[in-house]
Amino acid sequence: MALAALVGGALAGAAPAGAAQRGTAIAPGVVYEEFDLQGAKGPVHAHVLSVDLRNAKVRLGLLYPGAVAARAPVSQLADAAGAVAGVNGDFFNITETQHPGVDATGASVGPAIAAGHALKAAVPDGQRFGPALPPGTGTEDVVGVGTDRRARMGRLVLRGTVRTPEETLPLGGLNQYALPVGSVGAFTADWGSVSRKRATCGTDTERAAPCSTDTYEVTLRGGRVVAASDTPGDGPIARGTTVLVGREAGAQRLRKLTEGARVSVTHRLVAAGSAVPYRFALGGYPLLSGGRPLPGLDDTTAAVRTAVGLADNGRRVLLFALDGDPRYRTGLTVAEVAGALRELGARDGFSLDGGGSSTLVARAPGETAVSVRNHPTGGAERPVPNGIGVFVTR
Repeated sequence: MALAALVGGALAGAAPAGAAQRGTAIAPGVVYEEFDLQGAKGPVHAHVLSVDLRNAKVRLGLLYPGAVAARAPVSQLADAAGAVAGVNGDFFNITETQHPGVDATGASVGPAIAAGHALKAAVPDGQRFGPALPPGTGTEDVVGVGTDRRARMGRLVLRGTVRTPEETLPLGGLNQYALPVGSVGAFTADWGSVSRKRATCGTDTERAAPCSTDTYEVTLRGGRVVAASDTPGDGPIARGTTVLVGREAGAQRLRKLTEGARVSVTHRLVAAGSAVPYRFALGGYPLLSGGRPLPGLDDTTAAVRTAVGLADNGRRVLLFALDGDPRYRTGLTVAEVAGALRELGARDGFSLDGGGSSTLVARAPGETAVSVRNHPTGGAERPVPNGIGVFVTR
């Protein structure tokens, strides 16, 4: 159905808040709807999942392929996890043309938490992939659901240390494709088997900067150093094993360690400004807060986009994805997406990866597998590192 025309970045004459409730029930508490909108650059077709977290049988969770540095299509991720619906997630390390000979990791930009377990922290702002961030936002921004079952936006900050016989170092990264200059980062079994070389390329402000020539890697098992190397390695990391990668000053500090030295590593992701831990979270960037679009949102560049809207004090979540069919490929600007989410009843809004990544999947009533509801711009689903899954307990 045609809801409205977009004027000046907001829906004009839109259906009342909660209009997404009038679609097809995927499951109790989960409703799917599709409708047309008129953007400034042309017509678009939107797909929306409305998820009622007040229903005790409904929850949201992170979809991911079992490793941080891995990718899979959203439909595959959803079916493997038993989700009834879902959308694609965070922006990610999609290419490495700027560093010849270095493989793209496929890892996401921002933090990620799955079932209360911290998978990874955020790369430096200057190392992110995706469109320019709105002023005042950064790679630590997340959207997710807390242990109180309320959805919220916030920031996840890495807090960690590396304690050696000589000193205690701050931990600069956790399972990240890019580490801050001069830091030490930790890689665990959650990372996967992809090379850790990319973590030492670029700088905090320039993604394309050359890879560091001063690197060092230490492998810990049972709290002791068991191996070391001048270059970051690859291959799977066993459970109970931690690999520390240092660059510049961080590498110089790791070189002081000898085989058998006792080293302890601690790490956790802390929700800044909230006492409620996240049960699940992933990265992107905010675009709507308290019913108001963030200042400085791009209102000129239109594209196919995926976003999340939070309504009813975090009790209702709108998963919003545009269609990539050629008839609608002009898409919406970020400012228009913020306006669309607001007219659908959202007080807060968060942008996820778009373009060829934009994918919304949902089961048809009576089916056991999801189907792709929008048309990906590339003609087929793009493998992505994570997404938001909708789960229903029978």
